Amino acid sequence: MRRALVLLLVLALAACDSSTPKNALGSRKIAVNERVAAPAMSGDLMNGAGRFELAQHRGEVVVVNFWASYCPPCRTEAPELEKVLAATKADGVTFIGVNIRDQKSPAENYLADIKPTYGSIFDPSGSLALNFDVPPNSIPATLVIDKAGRIAAVMRSAVDEKLLEPIVRDLLAEQG
Repeated sequence: MRRALVLLLVLALAACDSSTPKNALGSRKIAVNERVAAPAMSGDLMNGAGRFELAQHRGEVVVVNFWASYCPPCRTEAPELEKVLAATKADGVTFIGVNIRDQKSPAENYLADIKPTYGSIFDPSGSLALNFDVPPNSIPATLVIDKAGRIAAVMRSAVDEKLLEPIVRDLLAEQG
């Protein structure tokens, strides 16, 4: 009994470790025939540059990243997201961040520190994340929406360029 408890504890701690391989925890690309429509998503951008409406980006690949200022893996993956954005922006890929379950001031400080080139929506209640089936305790989480507005990939851990860019490129190549 004790041995089983220790094994369970070790597995739980390994799942929480940010050094766990990026594609090991809850990451999956969804087959075209299994994709479902992304829920509606809109919100004011934290930088004051207007409003984001997911529906206005139909026909584009959209990367949605859920993050929080208190999340160390979110900070670690930020430069990786920027690399993928830089490599795919000219192809019409849109990135949007969603800050969840946070206070405004720490979220703004986080953005000032990492200086993302894409906008973020402030979602203190976490309702946008829940609409995408992203529990607040599972950040960072990144979803990729295909050109038809369907959820095409879900990553429930920090992503890196090697994981995310091929997914985005595959979706860019799809007809739709």
